[in-house]
Amino acid sequence: MTHIAVLGSTNMDLVAYVTKAPQRGETVTGREFRTVPGGKGANQAVAAARAGATVSMIGAVGNDAFGLRLRDTLEHSGVDTDSLRTVEGPSGTAHIVVDEEGGNSIVVVPGANGTVDHLSPGDEGVIASADALLLQLEIPLAAVVAGAEAARRHGVRTVLTPAPAQTLPAELLAATDLLVPNEYEAVTLTGRTDPREAAAALLDQVPEVVVTLGATGSLYLARGVEPLVVPAPQVPAVDSTGAGDTFVGALAVALAEEKPVREALSWAAAAAAISVQRAGASASMPYRPEIEAQYTA
Repeated sequence: MTHIAVLGSTNMDLVAYVTKAPQRGETVTGREFRTVPGGKGANQAVAAARAGATVSMIGAVGNDAFGLRLRDTLEHSGVDTDSLRTVEGPSGTAHIVVDEEGGNSIVVVPGANGTVDHLSPGDEGVIASADALLLQLEIPLAAVVAGAEAARRHGVRTVLTPAPAQTLPAELLAATDLLVPNEYEAVTLTGRTDPREAAAALLDQVPEVVVTLGATGSLYLARGVEPLVVPAPQVPAVDSTGAGDTFVGALAVALAEEKPVREALSWAAAAAAISVQRAGASASMPYRPEIEAQYTA
């Protein structure tokens, strides 16, 4: 079975559903509130596990009620949490506003995630045993770089989601095999507003790029090959929170199973399309039989 390692964040998502998101200084009335286990790292771990991989989660939670629930959610999704540390203090939280069109805005408070600034004993062994390492930017950058460099030492494919968007150090890019930004992140990283131009600019730094385009689909570029645009299934969106992480988790599994790139992108898009039709992040992520039923070659 494919083994995916994830080095990243675990957060409790505090989600308010509203008709229209408030502007600065504005107060609006919400129609619903939920607490949903999330965090980009944990989300990608759950997505990959439900897509059929054996998954190991490397990170930290606090010694609070949220930490217990976050660990429990990962374990119930089949994720190995032996490398998920429990530290003093609060777990990470994400404060999310979701509008009636399924769009969202998010404030992340790192909590325990802020303590993950290095690899702990045993972490490199977990990474070395994996087919792919998934990374994001909700933990300190030093740990992300250390994880990527460990993966490079052991010949493990590194998939980086550059979110929250920020300037990436050269040593991280040098150890990244596949970069998966969304449109906003691609613009932030390159200053190019056209996704194709942004992806082409990123190829100067990494060998493969997938720019996710929301409901439009995804754009794949690699050195020496023609660009590939893969559409997404057209579905009514309820909540897009976690859709990008669902896509990345499923994509990592598909690529590790050596599916052709177009097929892998379509398969990941099918997983994301299911997730946006459900509320929440990890709660919305589909299991492999659901992805197979949604997927069309």
